[in-house]
Parts: sequence; structure tokens; C-alpha cells
Amino acid sequence: MLTKEKLYSSLEKLGILPSDTVIMHTSLKKIGKIEGGAEALLDWLVEYFTRGGGLFCVPTHTWHLLLQNTPTLDLTKNESVCGVFTQIAAAHKNAVRSLHPTHSMVVFGRDACQFIEREKNSVTMVSPSGCYGAFYEACGKILLVGVGQDKNTYLHSVEERLGVPNRNDTKLTKTTIKHPDGRIEEREIYQLLAEGIEDVSYNYPNYEPAFRYHGCIKDGFIGEAKTEACDAARIYEVMKMIFERSSGRELLAKSLPIDEKYYK
Repeated sequence: MLTKEKLYSSLEKLGILPSDTVIMHTSLKKIGKIEGGAEALLDWLVEYFTRGGGLFCVPTHTWHLLLQNTPTLDLTKNESVCGVFTQIAAAHKNAVRSLHPTHSMVVFGRDACQFIEREKNSVTMVSPSGCYGAFYEACGKILLVGVGQDKNTYLHSVEERLGVPNRNDTKLTKTTIKHPDGRIEEREIYQLLAEGIEDVSYNYPNYEPAFRYHGCIKDGFIGEAKTEACDAARIYEVMKMIFERSSGRELLAKSLPIDEKYYK
């Protein structure tokens, strides 16, 4: 059973410091039994990072609401398509949620409000000018707990920063944010869209051998879940190298590892 002490020991072994800025994608099912349940796990993580001056970020995406006749982000609710843990995080009393209509995140920590401030200027789903850009600038760490690189939303933002072609729609989509006071804010953003590819994120594991070759990933466990601690700055440098060496060609059309000549 996962306890607070075991969690903190696991984070230390993974090289995750209380002063770090961390985004966590997780599968509660893979973690197994947790003393006190998912709510306790969240409280332990919030305590770990806030006591050391770090930031703990949990994706709370609501892109699934785009085709429904409802606000795409309703701040009077705790909706999220990213799993039960993210819904619990959104409901936490200390959570600060970013104002992105489809790819919001909740952030915990002293500087959380400052971190999410520039999200209101985002015109794409994972804009480098928003939270994911702030995360890159903070040299953040991504924790993939029981999930793989196909859940690593940060990679979308890296591709946008690099100017990888065929990643965003060319037409703006109308979205809405419902604020706690009931006020409705309208926003227009460019959706993620890769012509000819069902979902590029399915093929993000193509990058994993390159990430491992360059030491971007440290492996460990949180509870029973295999966990990858990923270095955001190193990942960016590796993807930049691959993009330049491949002359920007499409490398995610199929589920195949990146050719070694692009990163060795």
C-alpha cells in the first residue's frame, strides 16, 4: 500500500525535488491501494511541493465538451476528461485553475496565480505563450505515473514552439468559459489537428528511444505504477535536434521509433 512516506521516498529516487515545477499525468488504477485514498495522495503531493517552493500541476482538460452545447470550461464544476484524480484536484480548496477553454490545468503552490496568468492569452490548445510555455521556462519535470508518452501533453507544446508543420487547425474554433459568478467569456482558439493522422499523441512514444538515449527519462515506481520522470528542457533539446536533422519531415504518421540517425 502506498503511504506518504513511501511516496516521498519514490519522488526522491526519481530526482523530483520539492522546489521543482511538476506536471503529473496519472492512472490511479495502476498505483494500486493508497492509504487514505486518492484525496490523501493529492494532499501529500500538494504538501511536498508547496513546502519547498515548487509548483504541482494537474491537467484538467475539457476538450471533450467542444461538440456539446455547453461551456467548454465551466468553473462552477470540476469536470475533466483526464481521469478521477484530476477531478479531485480541480475540486481541492487550494487549487488554482488556469483559464484555458479546453486545456486547463490546476496548479498548487505559492506562485500558482502568477504561473497561470498568461494562459488567458493562449490562442492554441497548448500554446508556448501559456502555461506550457511557463512550464518549459521553469525547466519543469513531467511525471508519467502508470501512463506513457502518449499522455504527455507537453510534447504538443514543444512541437508548436519548434514550428512543426501540420499540428494546428487553420480555422479558429469558438469556445466559452463560464466563470464562478456565472459570467460567460467567449474565446477563439486553434484546435490541434494533423491532416492525415488520427491523433499524433498516439505516436509520441516514437520519441521515447531518443529521450532515453539522451537521458531525458528516469524510471521508478509510485505505488505499483511504473513511473517516468521526464526533464522538460532536455526533451525540448532532443526534439529540436530531431526536427532540424530531419528537415522538419513528418515523423508521427505511423507508430514507429524515430530513426536513430536523427538523434545519435
